[in-house]
Amino acid sequence: MGIAEDTAWLDATALAELVRNKEVNPAELVEGAIARIERLNPELNALITPMYDLAREAAAGELPQGPFTGVPFLLKDLMAAYNGVRMAWGSAFTRDYFPDYDSELVVRLKRAGLVVLGKTNTPEFGILPTTEPHLFGPTRNPWDSERTTGGSSGGSAAAVASGMVPMAHANDGGGSIRIPSSCCGLFGLKPTRARNPLGPSIGDAISGLVAEHAVTRTVRDSAALLDATSGPDLGDPYWAPPPARPFLAEVGADPGKLRIAYTSEAQGAVAHEDCAKAVEDAAGLCAGLGHEVEEKMLDVDVEALTPMFMTLWSVAQTWTADGMALATGKTLTPDEFEPLTWALIEMGRGFSASDYLMAVTGLQGMTRDVARQMAAYDLWLTPTLAEPPVPLGTFESPPDNPLYGIIRAAGFVPFTPICNITGLPAMNVPLCWNAEGLPIGAHFIARFGDEATLFRLAAQLEEARPWSDRRPPLSA
Repeated sequence: MGIAEDTAWLDATALAELVRNKEVNPAELVEGAIARIERLNPELNALITPMYDLAREAAAGELPQGPFTGVPFLLKDLMAAYNGVRMAWGSAFTRDYFPDYDSELVVRLKRAGLVVLGKTNTPEFGILPTTEPHLFGPTRNPWDSERTTGGSSGGSAAAVASGMVPMAHANDGGGSIRIPSSCCGLFGLKPTRARNPLGPSIGDAISGLVAEHAVTRTVRDSAALLDATSGPDLGDPYWAPPPARPFLAEVGADPGKLRIAYTSEAQGAVAHEDCAKAVEDAAGLCAGLGHEVEEKMLDVDVEALTPMFMTLWSVAQTWTADGMALATGKTLTPDEFEPLTWALIEMGRGFSASDYLMAVTGLQGMTRDVARQMAAYDLWLTPTLAEPPVPLGTFESPPDNPLYGIIRAAGFVPFTPICNITGLPAMNVPLCWNAEGLPIGAHFIARFGDEATLFRLAAQLEEARPWSDRRPPLSA
C-alpha cells in the first residue's frame, strides 16, 4: 500500500507526528494528497485553482517547524490572499485577480508548517449557503453528488469529507463554516469575533460578522490550528479575549456539568423532522454524559433582525464589488455578476450611511440581549440547519426574481447567523446521519470568548460517538 492510501484518513495532527518522527516526508504527503485530488476532483469539483508546483517546491525545501509541518492544506478562494495566486471570489468579475501579498492568516498558516496545494470553490462573494458559482460550476457533496455541500466553504468541506486533505481553510459570515460542516459530516468551529486576524487588507469585515478558521475531521485539529493562527495582528481594531491556556489543552479536559439549553425552533422557522430529531438526540447524549439539559428557545426578534441583517449583507456586497473594482481597475457591469449578486449590489447602493449605522446599532442591541439570555447557560444547542442537505439548484434565482436565492436561504439557515451578529463562538458537531445517509449537524453556541467550553464538550462527544471514521461514497 502506498503513501497516498496509508495517510488518506489520518488527521493533520497524526500526519505532523509522522513527519516529526521521519516516518514520512512532506513531499510524500503532498504527492499523496495530489493523487487523491486528481482522482476525486473531476466528480466533486472541490478544487478550482491547483497550486501543485508551489506545494512541491515548498515540500522539498526547508519548511517552518510548526505544529503541522508538512501537512497538505487547501485555502478557500475567498479573503485568504496568497501572493501571486488567483483569488476569484467565485466571480467572473475577479476571475483574473492576482493579489500581490499574503493575508496575515496565510502567513500564520505557512508558519504552522502547512503546505498549500490549491484554492477551493465558493459561491460568488460567499453569498449563498451552497457552492454553485456560475463561473466554476457546483461542488458536489461526497455523501450524495446531487446534494449541496452547503456554503460558502463548500469546496473546502467536500475536500476534507472526501479525504483529499485532513483540514482546509474556511470562513463564516452567516454560517459558512458550520453550514458545509453539517452538510458534509465534519467538525466546524466558528471562533469568537476577532479571534483570527483579517488583515492586512481589512481590519473588520461587515461590522464583525465574518470570522476565519477551518473545517476539520477531528476536534484536536481544529483546536491546534486555532492555537497556531489566533491572536491580534498589529493595528487590529479589536480582538477577542485571550484564552486561559492553549485551545488544544481543552481537548480531553473535563467539561464539568454544563448547563445546556436546547431547541429545534427559531422564530419564524421550524426545523425538518430529521434536524429536530438530531437535536433531541444530541440533547439526550449530553444528558447521558451528565450535563444539565433544558428545552428552551432563544428569544430573538426575527422580524426586526431580518431587515437589519439584510442592510449589512447587501451593503457588504456593494463594498466588496467596489473594493474589487478599485483593486482590478475594472468597471462594474451587471454582465460579469450573477443576477442575485448584482441585485444585492444595487440594493446596497440604496442604503445611506445612516441606514447602515442604524442597522449596526440595532444588531448590537440584540447582541446585548442575547448575552443576557446566555448568562443562564453554558451552551445553547440548536440544529445547524433547518433541513438536510438540499438538492443542487435549490437556491438558483429565476430571471424574474433575482433575490429568490437569498430568500430561500433564510429558511435553510435560520440558526447560524445570530452567532455572526453577536460574535459568539459556535460549532457544528456531526453526530447524526438520516435514513438517506446524509449528515445532520448539531449546533452548539457558547458565550463570547469561550471556545474552551466548546472544545471540551466536542472532545467528549467525539469520544462518546466517534464520527471521523465514517466514509462518504465519494471518497479516497
